[in-house]
Amino acid sequence: MTTSITTTRIGMPVPDAAHALLRRLATRAMGLTGADVERIVRQARLKARREKRSIRFDDLEAGIRMDRPILPHDLRWHFAVHEAGHAVVHHALRLGPIYGLTIDTPDGGGHSLLGFTASGSDTLGYREDVLAMLMAGRAAEQIVVGSISAGSGGTDDSDLARATRLALTMERCLGFGAVHPLLYRDDKDPAAVLDAHPGLAARVHGLLEKAQARAVGILQDHRGTLDRLTQALFDAQALDEDAVKQLLKRRDLATGSE
Repeated sequence: MTTSITTTRIGMPVPDAAHALLRRLATRAMGLTGADVERIVRQARLKARREKRSIRFDDLEAGIRMDRPILPHDLRWHFAVHEAGHAVVHHALRLGPIYGLTIDTPDGGGHSLLGFTASGSDTLGYREDVLAMLMAGRAAEQIVVGSISAGSGGTDDSDLARATRLALTMERCLGFGAVHPLLYRDDKDPAAVLDAHPGLAARVHGLLEKAQARAVGILQDHRGTLDRLTQALFDAQALDEDAVKQLLKRRDLATGSE
């Protein structure tokens, strides 16, 4: 959900004071489709009409959260740690803006809405930074919880899947590989290629191990920020861009680190 969609569908004026509420709604709605948003707005307007009053932001927030699964305390904490880890490393490596974080998605998982700057995106260092960010959720779980969940893998759009594809591309397509870096090989089926070439698989896995170790180091250096962001996300379940910015820019008084 975006601010423009919300204001258009509701058909009500949006003063400056309401922008924070709109951002909160947009963050809550991460993961919803346009059709989901239209349905929620229709239901909220119908409820307000039946009660002979104007539509309220609370109506929309209740509609967004109506079908969300109730998560156990420990699982919600895991999600908060994971998403906070991504955000802290993304911020530390200056990869771009963070538009929102949520652990209150329709499928009961977590989600980070991250932006990426174009500057330096064609360099090896930039790709290594992105790899570290992708491995940061898993690294945060390792540091804070002491165990790693399956949340970083399991699907084609998971952190591990995306990191594996990026590392393979670095080895085979972008000229950064350790073996025959000048050859361009576009692999349509990464899993088949990795299974068929153990040496290549070892190099790709090495890149992932290096990225995870780097993420661990960054998070340990910013442990106060990680803990603060995790707790805030756990409590609120969704944080918009401004809230995340405020939490990330505060300095830890004990260490002086950001």
